[in-house]
Amino acid sequence: MEEKEKHHGETEAHGNEEAHEEHRQGEHKKKKKKDDAGEELKKLLEEKEERIKALQDKMLYFQAEFENFKKLKIKEKLETLKFGNEALIKEFIPVVDNLEMALNHASKTDDYKGVLEGVQLTLNEFLKVLEKSGVTRVDAVGKSFDPNLHEAVYQEERDDVEPDTVISEFQKGYLLNERLIRPSRVILSKKPEIQ
Repeated sequence: MEEKEKHHGETEAHGNEEAHEEHRQGEHKKKKKKDDAGEELKKLLEEKEERIKALQDKMLYFQAEFENFKKLKIKEKLETLKFGNEALIKEFIPVVDNLEMALNHASKTDDYKGVLEGVQLTLNEFLKVLEKSGVTRVDAVGKSFDPNLHEAVYQEERDDVEPDTVISEFQKGYLLNERLIRPSRVILSKKPEIQ
């Protein structure tokens, strides 16, 4: 029986060792899993940090590109404002030349009829340049008063035309591409007061 107890003790001790070994291996596996999970999380965190850094770099790049784009657009806008009328001004320079020639001719002659014709030709040339740029005159005389196109400066009693008819202009009105840029300053007819 002693031998049985001894054998039982050895078996028990051996079983304890095995259990202890299994426990130790289980702990080692848990620790290894924990270490692996920690390493995996660490690796994942590093990847995410690299991704965030790459996105931040990309954002800074786009921000710089946008700032450059804004500066370019501002420069283009200033250039357009500065030189936008260049074509129109080039069209007007010959008109100025013709006016100067008319004045020069007027100072050397008493032929006022020739000067008048020269100035009329220059005015016609000037109006053609304006027309090419989309400028047209407001048609006023003989028309009914339109507050969107005309500015009344005076009323005159007339019985030969309907009341509120434009009978003359002080100053012509102009449209730029159908938009009023200056109204016609006009004299209107009104009914004569009966006395």
